[in-house]
Amino acid sequence: MTRTWFFQHKVIILLSLIAVVAGVYWFNPWRVTEKKPNYRTEELVKGNIVTVISANGTLNPVVLVNVGTQISGVVNKLNVDFNDRVKKDQVLAEIDPSLINAQLEQSQANLANTQASLKLAQLNARRSQELYAQDYIAKSELDQSVQALSVAKAQVAAAVGLLKRDQTNRGYTIIKSPVSGVVVSRSVGIGQTVAASFQTPTLFTIAQDLKSMQIDTSVAEADVGGVRKEQAVNFTVDAYPDRVFEGKVRRIRLDSTVLQNVVTYDVVIDVSNPDEILLPGMTAFVNIVIEERNDSLKLPLAALKFHPTGRTDIKLGKTAFRLENNKAQAVPVEIGISDGKYGEIIGGDLKAGDTVILEDLNANMNEDKAAVDKQNFRVKAF
Repeated sequence: MTRTWFFQHKVIILLSLIAVVAGVYWFNPWRVTEKKPNYRTEELVKGNIVTVISANGTLNPVVLVNVGTQISGVVNKLNVDFNDRVKKDQVLAEIDPSLINAQLEQSQANLANTQASLKLAQLNARRSQELYAQDYIAKSELDQSVQALSVAKAQVAAAVGLLKRDQTNRGYTIIKSPVSGVVVSRSVGIGQTVAASFQTPTLFTIAQDLKSMQIDTSVAEADVGGVRKEQAVNFTVDAYPDRVFEGKVRRIRLDSTVLQNVVTYDVVIDVSNPDEILLPGMTAFVNIVIEERNDSLKLPLAALKFHPTGRTDIKLGKTAFRLENNKAQAVPVEIGISDGKYGEIIGGDLKAGDTVILEDLNANMNEDKAAVDKQNFRVKAF
């Protein structure tokens, strides 16, 4: 009986020890468990890839004419206002012609006076020639009469010139439109004095045709090498955020602009505006289409940055990892153009329908846990 009792207790003690060891192992927080892979993936599909250059620009009329005045005076008539449509040679405004009329009358009187002096000089010259022919006067007197005739002719010519100048200035008091178009801006009002002493003041700005517009956009020197004439352009404006407009590159202006050590070039884009809903001065958010591929196999660029070991020193466009049987398989690839999110696969063993790995979610969870533990340690230490 003693031996049996001892044997039973020995079995019980052994089983208890096994249970304790198993419990310690199971509930040990430092126990290493094998985690199943947890990847963020994406299936490869075919589609369009477009490489674009993004920039901002301003919408302007193709032809914008500044209408000014060459004389000073008070505006006494104003025939047009903002947004009015005008025809070529239509009268836009008139400047008070009182001073010009007075100068014109003075010039006319001066011309009449010089013409009278010319007639007298002609009579004296003819008389001197007759007297000289009869030896009644000396040659010097004849020369003086001829010289007086020449002076009189010159004075008449000068008076005619002054009269034409004043007549021209009289015409400048009537401001006419040089082109047919739309009045974009008006800078004067009735009763306002305009002064043209040093520079020609702008009275009106006229857009010749709002059905044809242009975008003046600034493109950085790092991107301008890919821009060519006739390239397609897509753009939006804040006034119509859900609508995409189209245009074409017309010109790359050679005159560069340097602002805070950044060199940019003005790229002019032609835009059709048949409905005239695009207005001068609007900001355009431009995408210039550099290259486009249709029905191409698209690889998420994030797949090129993934590596099972967590390394990030893989060269872009060299290797992607395909998920097969829950395992990452390295596949060399060649990448063509990209749109910043997807790249065109031009070489390699990947095909449509393959699943590529973009990210190891377990690695991110471990990094987040490590960051939390580090933060908790800092709090405890504090």
